[in-house]
Amino acid sequence: TSKDSDKKERRHFIDARAEREWLQSQISNEDVVEFGLIPELVGRLPVITPLMPLSNEALIQILTEPKNALVRQYQHLFAIEGAKLTFTHDALELLAERAAKRATGARALRAVIEEVMMDHMYDLPEMDNEGVEYIIDKAAIERKSSLKELKVAKAESA
Repeated sequence: TSKDSDKKERRHFIDARAEREWLQSQISNEDVVEFGLIPELVGRLPVITPLMPLSNEALIQILTEPKNALVRQYQHLFAIEGAKLTFTHDALELLAERAAKRATGARALRAVIEEVMMDHMYDLPEMDNEGVEYIIDKAAIERKSSLKELKVAKAESA
């Protein structure tokens, strides 16, 4: 039946991935030399470690949690102009997905977020920002909204 063949294919895929991960963990210096690196360079590598792709959750953590996280950097730049910047979780998920597609790990995060923020950073100083909040959500990223479209409202002054 079709269900049985789907299960077999899925099991085969999982088995193949597990086998590939096991093989990568067994790579030796000799394998790397055979692959084409010169022995002098391989001798300077004390440890050979296979790297696995980061999950979207890990990419989101990298965007938000470190002291110098990219999201915090942009929030600080907006705060300098007197505005508040908020990224919704679905926006962060979309940024992580786009970065994951580039298959370059966390390095892709800067390029992806800069694509979204470049025009906003250019327009920000021109606007009346005191007490304004800008919210970036998934839809705003997908339709490439202008900074004016991201503006929520000025906070009530006391």
